[in-house]
Order: sequence, then structure tokens, then C-alpha cells
Amino acid sequence: MWNRLVSRFGRHCIPLYTITKKISIHQIRPSCANMAQIIDGSGLAKDIRCELRKELEQFMAAGHRAPHLTAIIVGEDPASQKYVTNKMNACKEIGISSETKVLPASTTQDELLQLISEQNSNPNVNGILVQLPVPDHMDERTICNAVCAEKDVDGFNEINVGRLALDMEGIIPATPQGIKAMLELSNIETFGRNAVVVGRSKNVSLPMAILLSSDGKNATNALDATVTICHRYTPPKELAKFCRQADIIVVAVGKPGLITKDMVKPGACVIDVGINRIKDEQTGNFRLVGDVDFDEVRQVAGHISPVPGGVGPMTVAMLMKNTIKAAKSQVAYRSD
Repeated sequence: MWNRLVSRFGRHCIPLYTITKKISIHQIRPSCANMAQIIDGSGLAKDIRCELRKELEQFMAAGHRAPHLTAIIVGEDPASQKYVTNKMNACKEIGISSETKVLPASTTQDELLQLISEQNSNPNVNGILVQLPVPDHMDERTICNAVCAEKDVDGFNEINVGRLALDMEGIIPATPQGIKAMLELSNIETFGRNAVVVGRSKNVSLPMAILLSSDGKNATNALDATVTICHRYTPPKELAKFCRQADIIVVAVGKPGLITKDMVKPGACVIDVGINRIKDEQTGNFRLVGDVDFDEVRQVAGHISPVPGGVGPMTVAMLMKNTIKAAKSQVAYRSD
């Protein structure tokens, strides 16, 4: 079971998670004092996985079997395959049983829905994820809603989304949950602060805005910030204006270098969710970058997350947390 380590944020006590000791705050301190502290998501995620492994050992010592996660991929997209491989490796490290089902891109929506239904009905399966995106001939919302809420470890089923919006207990999408943990573990003040979420995706940006703005006294232990959402139709001048007012910026749009140095208030925390594969003009090699002009923005920000090594590993860690939570909830339900 997770004990609670309480750290004061404004008027509220926001819980952080530990079992035997406080999870260390991995921050790579730059050589220049006026440069941002880099929030090391890889280091934080490693500590969280270690704590989850201990929690799972206790769960199994009480006579319960290891949780089982089924991942489904439709098509042969290399990025999707890599993401699922990372998730399965994390399962193995923690002790979660897992299986990946790879379907051809020609699979019909009805065939995928049938497979999801079978996994929903399988009592040995505790968590189900369908790797997004699905092929164009499938409706993403229909697929996400087909995964029963109790096994929806992505938190994309409309029931879990609704419970998050109402600040009720449920499964929270992994990426927003990971960002919340990054802010808490890095001691970033959120209570009453201004936050800007750049993007309005249903799986990341909107749940993130809800977590940032909801009441920290309720089930989601949210962050009590004042939130502005910007998107593709926000005029560039207005986007820059909103960002310059923000204490916290979370950007997730898939546009390299969107957030520049002149758009960031000195000392602000910048969380970069973007993952973009670009070609280095000098070497000809491809590399991953985020939506933030990292080298420039770190000169003015107080904290900044890198790409890669920031939000991505935390997303996987929170997916593992959701899988264990789902398994425990199902055990409790069967015991009632």
C-alpha cells in the first residue's frame, strides 16, 4: 500500500507517494545558476517503478496473483510498436504479467471490438490498452469506450473521463497523471498560480487542464491552478501573451519549437509533452525534439522537462500504477 508523504502547497496539503522513503527528486542542475533546473522524468520514473514493484510484492504476498495487462496494436506503425515495447518492459521490471496482441492494419473495427469484448470478459485480464492512433477506418472514440472502465488503464473511457471531470475517484489518463507527479515531486507551487495548457487533445491536454484546475481537497488531489487553454485557433500574439503570464506551461501540440524564449516568464515551469522526429541538417540523422525551443527556453525558465527523458517515462510509470490500481479494485469488488 502507498503511504502518503505530505508536502504543503499553499493552503492545501498535496500528497506525494512513497512506501519506505520519499521518492528522490531527480533534477539535473545546470552549470549556469540562471538556467532552468531540468526535471529528469527518467530518474523520477525509475524511482516510481521501484516503489510500485514493492507495492506489487506486498499485494502478491497477500495471496493475489500478479496483475495482467493486455496491449493491442492495430497496424505496423514503428512508433506505436516502440511505445508498447517500452510499456511491456516496464511490466516485466515491476512484475506485471503482460501480453501484446498485434493485428494487421486491415483489421475491421468490428473485429477489434470483438477482441476488446473478449478481454473485457476475461477474468484473468486486469488492464487493457489499445495503442493509439488506430487506422483511419476506425473511430477512436468508439474504440476507447469499448474498453470497460474498470480495465481502462489508459483512462480514456468516457466513464473515467467523466469521473475525472467531476473530481471523483477513477482511472486518470497516464500522461496528465505523470505531469502532475512531476510538478509535485519537483516542488512546483500550483495553488492559485496561472497555468497555460497549449493544446486541446481529449487524451492529454483537456485532462491536464482538469487536473490543474480542480480542487485539491477532492478525490483527484488536483492542483488548484487558474488555467487557460490555447489551441490551433488561438492567434499567435494571444498565445504569446497568455504564456508570458503563466507560472506553468504545459505544451502538447506536436509542433517543434512552438514555445520560444520570449514567450516564457522568468522562473516559469515548462512541461514539454511534444514528441517530434526531425532531421538534423548538419548530420542528416533524425532526432527527437519537443514543442519547446529547449536550449533557448531553459535560459529563462525555472524548471523545464526535456524531450526525450521527460514526460514519456513518467507516462509509462503511471500506466503501471493504473494497472495495479485496476487489479486491486477488481479484487475488492469481487470480495464484496
